[in-house]
Amino acid sequence: MDSDRTPKLRYEVDMDEDEDEDDEFISDGSDSWDEMEDDNQTSVDCFFCTNTFRSIDSAVSHCSKEHGFDLPKLKAKHKMECYSYIKLVNFIRSTNTSCDTIMSCDHPLWSDDKYMTPVNQEDPWLMFDFDDVEESSMLLDSGDPPRSGYHVNAEDGRVTLSEMHFAELQKTIKNLNSQIKEKDEVISQLVADMQRMKATLGEVMVGESNHNVVLNQNVGAIRLEDDEEYFNTYAHFGIHHEMLSDEVRTTSYQNALCLNSNTIGGSTVLDLGCGTGILSMFAARAGAAQVIGIDQSDIIYHAMDIIRENNLSDKITLVKGRLEDTELPVPQVDVIVSEWMGYFLLFEAMLDSVIYARDKHLRPGGLLLPNRCSLSLVGGCDQVLHTEMLGFWSDVYGFKMSSLRGDVVREPQTCVVSPDNVATTPAELCMLDLMTVTTDCMEFEADFQIVATKSTLLTCLVGYFDVFFDLPNPVTFSTSPMCKPTHWKQTVFLIQNPISVKQGEVIRGKLTCRRNRKELRSLIVTIILGNAKQRYLLS
Repeated sequence: MDSDRTPKLRYEVDMDEDEDEDDEFISDGSDSWDEMEDDNQTSVDCFFCTNTFRSIDSAVSHCSKEHGFDLPKLKAKHKMECYSYIKLVNFIRSTNTSCDTIMSCDHPLWSDDKYMTPVNQEDPWLMFDFDDVEESSMLLDSGDPPRSGYHVNAEDGRVTLSEMHFAELQKTIKNLNSQIKEKDEVISQLVADMQRMKATLGEVMVGESNHNVVLNQNVGAIRLEDDEEYFNTYAHFGIHHEMLSDEVRTTSYQNALCLNSNTIGGSTVLDLGCGTGILSMFAARAGAAQVIGIDQSDIIYHAMDIIRENNLSDKITLVKGRLEDTELPVPQVDVIVSEWMGYFLLFEAMLDSVIYARDKHLRPGGLLLPNRCSLSLVGGCDQVLHTEMLGFWSDVYGFKMSSLRGDVVREPQTCVVSPDNVATTPAELCMLDLMTVTTDCMEFEADFQIVATKSTLLTCLVGYFDVFFDLPNPVTFSTSPMCKPTHWKQTVFLIQNPISVKQGEVIRGKLTCRRNRKELRSLIVTIILGNAKQRYLLS
């Protein structure tokens, strides 16, 4: 779009719209939550027989004594956390698997995410605080001595832990908190999907249209009033100054149009997301017979003045509106030009609108400019940035704030990476042919392989994109750190614990990109590198 993508990339935990219900839980000022007492006694069914109990503790004790269902042993054996426990409960309820099979399996039989869906939403087993299950009880019951440094002393009703044991518990709590935050995002998306499914079902039942339901999972389905914030970000003049000052970006579009006047001349051109109208004026200069510029941002009113100021009103018509909701002066055009690329290429999802314009308004045999884009990743070794963003929290005016590092690392940085800090060969994640691509391209998985070009510490992975205008006089530009900087800069995914690599070493990984279900213009990027997995949110 002809305006800069300056909204910050930030990390958020998506919450359900019904999050106000959580106000029933009141914090006591500590790091834990008090559970509300339930006035209604709920019967608890045994997993493996027909017995029922009035409390979950009684049911747990029964399953352990009568059936050999040892939760501490399972927790230690499979390194389970609360979400694995939830899957276990739903697995047992849905498959009626015997206790012996569960206790003897070498790998969790319940690892499939489908077991996150409750068989019985009111199942008291799902309310059981699995985090309180002590793995150490298994060791003590077996008769094995406790590990050195993990002494637990009880005297006068008080429990004293060794420093080592306490530090280990603190580390465990920190890791679990991190896992919970990541799982919250997944659960939030599942809840949002379920709500949309319910709303869609209601629409089918009553035969009425409900415009609040996002059916197609692209930005055209967002209500305009809910999308205004996105367009309002482009009403600031500083944004357009920064973009027009981007010589790489602006000159590339100028050359693509003006150096191919034989192709553009006499055509009807649609400038999608026209902003100040600069691309519309390039098209007019290239000899286009008619140019239609469209933009929902209020900047278009100034663009109208600019068009008049340059005596181009006879060739250029500007329309205020969102393309998906607006009728154009002509039904079809010969050329669609748009500067739609966002951070990490796909952020802001304006590509959805380009695809909509292509399918509805581009005549057969018409041109899309640009017509191809690729997205790539390269390893970086910017230790200064890593220290500034993560090491900073180790000592903040004499205080430790290292608990914030987990949240900070989830927030991709938008900055210019020096060529000196490029540490590997690049890997192409995907190539988009805009003439054939669908909105599904916003979600993809890509295995990648990069090779270390020097022995160093790998502190980050750097995302960038290349843009192609395949014309008689072809034009291309890149946002790679090895090229002249653009206003897009690069998208930097910090690695929390830097990896030592040697020159020539092959580093393999996998990147998964998904839309944020509750904020369709945002992206959730998950990167697996070796044994480490990290989720990032571009929002």
